[in-house]
Amino acid sequence: MLTYSFENLGGEKLYIHLYRCIRDDIVSGEIAPGTRLPSKRSFAENLGVSVITVENAYAQLISEGYLYAVPKKGFFAAALERGPVRERPAAPSAIKPEAPKYFADFSSNRTDPENFPFATWARLMRGTISAQNAELMANAPCGGVLALREAIAAHLYAFRGIESDPERIVVGAGTEYLYGLLIQLLGFDKTYALEDPGYRKIAQIYESHGVGYRFVPMDGDGVRPDALRESGADILHISPSHHFPTGIVTPAARRYALLRWAQEQPQRYIIEDDYDSEFRLTGRPIPALQSMDGGGRVIYMNTFTKSLAATIRISYMVLPAPLAERFYARLGFYACTVSNLEQYTLAKFIAEGHLEKHINRMRNRYKWKKDRILGQMERSGLFRVAETEGAESGLHFLLRVHTGEAPQAIERRALQEGVRITCLSDYRHAPPDRPEPAFVIGYSSIPDDRIPEAVERLARAVLHSKTP
Repeated sequence: MLTYSFENLGGEKLYIHLYRCIRDDIVSGEIAPGTRLPSKRSFAENLGVSVITVENAYAQLISEGYLYAVPKKGFFAAALERGPVRERPAAPSAIKPEAPKYFADFSSNRTDPENFPFATWARLMRGTISAQNAELMANAPCGGVLALREAIAAHLYAFRGIESDPERIVVGAGTEYLYGLLIQLLGFDKTYALEDPGYRKIAQIYESHGVGYRFVPMDGDGVRPDALRESGADILHISPSHHFPTGIVTPAARRYALLRWAQEQPQRYIIEDDYDSEFRLTGRPIPALQSMDGGGRVIYMNTFTKSLAATIRISYMVLPAPLAERFYARLGFYACTVSNLEQYTLAKFIAEGHLEKHINRMRNRYKWKKDRILGQMERSGLFRVAETEGAESGLHFLLRVHTGEAPQAIERRALQEGVRITCLSDYRHAPPDRPEPAFVIGYSSIPDDRIPEAVERLARAVLHSKTP
């Protein structure tokens, strides 16, 4: 008769232990297919456990298909198809490896979390909970609650010159989610054109959805229309108001050229990613491409992760009217992925003017931080061998270095100094013909008290190889 030990169970229930022992013997072949197992009573007596323990173990084995019962005959081992058996994985470690720590991370584009308006947000959230119980428990439309879409529409008209019916606005938890919806809406047979250089995650998103994409080279004005036509793409994905990582602002002439490209074929569209347009630090914000579009070919996208906080995963897109109708007809079964509480809170935050005040405050703050970094670069001697590009808008700029040294060597020395920077060439699909001594400098998350030392460390890494 089968015999198993019940010592040192470590708190595991008896029937679970017995179930595992029998299951492992069946899987290993120790108990051959068709073998009759002992009756519940005799087995319990032999093992020194209760009949209930054996009964529960047998019941679990039967439910998983390791045993089968024959009336008036007993319990039998099932025949298993033999194939590769996955070994039981080791228990995951409770301690996860920490991310590398840097004295300063200029590669990060995260906004400063210390400036989030916690008190205002908490007050609005409490008010929403107490006054809108019914709305909070209702199923939100797939495009998001109407109050938030109305608030976004008013905000876009006031600050970006975009006129939009709230019904054309779709809210979702992050732009990555909205990209997935767009792919379904536009069709998996479409080919997408991406900026080169560009934000690497965009290509990863399209690739994960199995759609075709092409990288289109840029010049000083943005995506080249001739290369765009040669790509055979149907959809163009761009950031014309502040390109990442170069900082290029696409001028009006090039914008109209891209709009003409979209108008040439009936199924061509432009996805305008306006990710940090609020933070142009000099002059007025650049008008959105969508505000110039008279043919309904621009899909406008933006997010509150930059203007508020990275952890507030609320993004939205503005669809041309025909696409909005198609969206609700084809994809209206999707549930909105942002909680009602967050949506109503954000709606009040916008409608009561708190977003405008916060953006103005943060724009001043980031301008101060950028000016301090540039001033420190001047004092460190960096500008004897380097220059900046695109520092007037957005939360990053380019630092071009003229020492004649490979940028990877500078990047390695910076890491030795505890400073992380990223080469511009890392964002290119096709490697440049010659080394490109340019680095993307994101400054939004650098602590104020670390700015002088961070720049000094960066300067040491760059000036190390400077020839007299």
